[in-house]
Amino acid sequence: MATKDSREVVIDATPEQILDVIADVEATPTWSPQYQKAEVLERFDNGRPKQVKMTVKAAGLTDEQVIEYTWGDNEVTWTLVSASQLKAQDAGYTLTPDGDKTRVRFDIAIDLSVPLPGFILKRTMKGGVETATEGLKKQVHKVLKG
Repeated sequence: MATKDSREVVIDATPEQILDVIADVEATPTWSPQYQKAEVLERFDNGRPKQVKMTVKAAGLTDEQVIEYTWGDNEVTWTLVSASQLKAQDAGYTLTPDGDKTRVRFDIAIDLSVPLPGFILKRTMKGGVETATEGLKKQVHKVLKG
C-alpha cells in the first residue's frame, strides 16, 4: 500500500533557478542527508538528468535506487525504475510563480517492499518531505548567494 505525503514552501527565487538546483542531482547529498550518493546515468538533450542512480539511507535501511525524471516548465517529477527496498516511488515538485517568489509544492508516494512499523514510516516520510522543501529552500538561497 502506498504512503503519501506533501508539503509547500515559498522560496525567494524563480522557478527556473529552483529547477536548476534540483537538476544538480550530484549535489543533492550535500543538502539532503538521506542521499548518500547520486550519479547521472543518462541526460536529456538540454542537459537535465533523465535517469539517476542514487544511494539512499532512511529508517536504518540503505537502498540503491534508479529513478527517471520528467521535466516541465514549472515542474519536475520522477518515478522509480528499480530499487531493493521500494516497490514504487512517484514524487515531484510543482512550482507556482508568486510575484518575485515561487510557491513550491512537493508530493511523494512510496510503496515499500519491506515491512516497516507505521510510526517509523511516518517519521521517515516527514523528515524526507521536510528536507525536500526546507532543505531545497536553503540550497537555493546558498546557490543564489554564491
